[in-house]
Amino acid sequence: MKNMCGKMVVLTALLLAAGVCMGQSSLSPKWEELTGPDFIQAIHQSQGVCVLPFGIIEKHGPHLPLGTDLLDVRFAVMNAVKQEYAVVFPEYYFGQIFEAQQQPGTVAYSLTTQLTLLQETVKEMARNGCKKVVIVNGHGGNESLLPLFAQAQLASPRDYVVYVFGLPNTDVPGRPAMKTKVDMHAGETETSLMLIARPDLVHMDRAADESGADQKRQSLPGSVYTGIWWYARFPNHYSGEGAAGNRELGAFDQKAWSGQIAEALKSIKADGVSLKLQNQFFEDAQHPLETRQ
Repeated sequence: MKNMCGKMVVLTALLLAAGVCMGQSSLSPKWEELTGPDFIQAIHQSQGVCVLPFGIIEKHGPHLPLGTDLLDVRFAVMNAVKQEYAVVFPEYYFGQIFEAQQQPGTVAYSLTTQLTLLQETVKEMARNGCKKVVIVNGHGGNESLLPLFAQAQLASPRDYVVYVFGLPNTDVPGRPAMKTKVDMHAGETETSLMLIARPDLVHMDRAADESGADQKRQSLPGSVYTGIWWYARFPNHYSGEGAAGNRELGAFDQKAWSGQIAEALKSIKADGVSLKLQNQFFEDAQHPLETRQ
């Protein structure tokens, strides 16, 4: 009996030890799911690379959820970090969406709030060991905001680098043929992506309830820009035909997107030049008259 009890104690200890080892070897990439000690290990495992998936809250036609961009970009990022581990910051949707304020559910923060909050967030990420912060964009309205933010990092010295990964490249060999010609927002592509990321939130039966056609209510040369252009063309905040969305296209695009992000993360981990150049730039900026001409 004593021998049996002894064996059970040893077996239990071995199982508990195995469980601890398993837990240590399968760190969650999600910032909010990590314990304090696990977070330290995760930062080391990620080599200081942390990802900030950047979405928005806005109308996506009559059939997709308001958080489509946020849900899609996080889905792609979470698949990417399975291939190339990195720590992923919680849901972030504080971007640029002034052009959709007339639509229900849109959350449009002031520009100063957007920039301040993003700077504070990146600063806090860096303070916690994220010396390479990768902002992955999931919303077209941020395509001007994020490069501006990245450029603004050169305004003063800092011990981290901000990288911006823009919208995915869809010009990929083997991509299923598109059924529609106009496809800028909540149309065939985004609907297809959501059919993979969150099919439970897609209402295909409502996709034709509103028009996603270009209303062409403005006539200006292509070289002239005005902020009202989007409302002039697509007042329903819908561009394309969501009914054309399909799982084949969505699966292809999601896989391609996550692969592109993973490839970028791998390159960023290997990047030992950007921070050195940034530090040299800040040093040189203090002595502009000494810069060789």
